[in-house]
Amino acid sequence: MRLLLLRHGQTSANTTAALDTAAPGHELTELGLRQARAAGRALGTLGIGAVAVSTATRTSQTAMPLVRSLGLEPVRHDGLREIAAGDFEMRNDHEAIEGYLGTIGGWLEGDLLRRMPGGETGHEFLARYDAAVARVCARGSDVTLVVSHGAAIRTWVTHRAGGDHAPIHEGLHNTGCITLDGSPDEGWTVASWHREPIGGAWLDDLSAPDPTGATSTPTRQPRTPLSPPGRSPGWATASAPSR
Repeated sequence: MRLLLLRHGQTSANTTAALDTAAPGHELTELGLRQARAAGRALGTLGIGAVAVSTATRTSQTAMPLVRSLGLEPVRHDGLREIAAGDFEMRNDHEAIEGYLGTIGGWLEGDLLRRMPGGETGHEFLARYDAAVARVCARGSDVTLVVSHGAAIRTWVTHRAGGDHAPIHEGLHNTGCITLDGSPDEGWTVASWHREPIGGAWLDDLSAPDPTGATSTPTRQPRTPLSPPGRSPGWATASAPSR
């Protein structure tokens, strides 16, 4: 089967570097809503037969344009929520960002016993995300979309999928998408890691600090600008608006 892991659209927390990981969380910004509509158009022809979202409002909002166009009902799974920030929740100071990304960086390097201060260990995170993905896949669709969160998606894929397209420190911008082939029983292979918004690179906000979509290296600097907007292989992209 094919599993598409889509990060939600932009929220105001992404623009201020606030660690907003608890449900229901912030809603999408105007840009986030545009990203969601463009993602729906890009994904609409891929044969998606099932959609799952986390319990955060932003994932349901991101999935809405697609599920409406396909006539599907998204299923909510609490296990697909973001890696909990624990003691760092809603903070955006350097100590909090460094602590959050530093813990996740340790998990990515294999230190799964490390606990997020006030939160879960790497083993606990993987166990609840594994269980959610298994329930999603049990619906039997050949192509399934999961709308989830940046840090959660990247960490789970790093530990559960192989292949040449699985860079452990690669970022995942709002409505970026990772495509996996396989199954919970047989394992997963990364078919593609599309870090830019799948609806078009022009929808990216390169000035946002956005810690949960960044690499695991703690930083408060804006992300490195990407190459000029263009059509990425394998994805239908919307045209940039006229100015």
